[in-house]
Amino acid sequence: MTKNAHLKPTAAELEILQILWKYGPSTVRFVNEKLNERKVVGYTTTLKIMQLMNEKHFLERETSQRSHIYCPLVKEKETQGVLLDRFLETAFGGSALKLVMQILGHHRTSKAEIAQIKDFLKSLERGEE
Repeated sequence: MTKNAHLKPTAAELEILQILWKYGPSTVRFVNEKLNERKVVGYTTTLKIMQLMNEKHFLERETSQRSHIYCPLVKEKETQGVLLDRFLETAFGGSALKLVMQILGHHRTSKAEIAQIKDFLKSLERGEE
């Protein structure tokens, strides 16, 4: 799926995508077990959400085996980019500066993280990415 405004996964869908991005193609049972490590979610709820995600073209379902295998059709980095762009626009009026200042002001940033941020900014200045 290309970067577009139609990519609007819900919080529950994002949780499922995170599992699939981390572990790869998986059954509903596996995804449900991973979800239940953090909170109680019924199997049928997970199944229904994943079926809807298939209809929305967020997931692909392989039906050749008894247990259907689901894999993401949307890429992690692309999805994060679309969601971040939307968040940046709606919460910070499109200002990356406001976002970064808010994050750095409310998050205990280690010296190592600050060094990595500085290196990243230098690479942006040089036109690298």
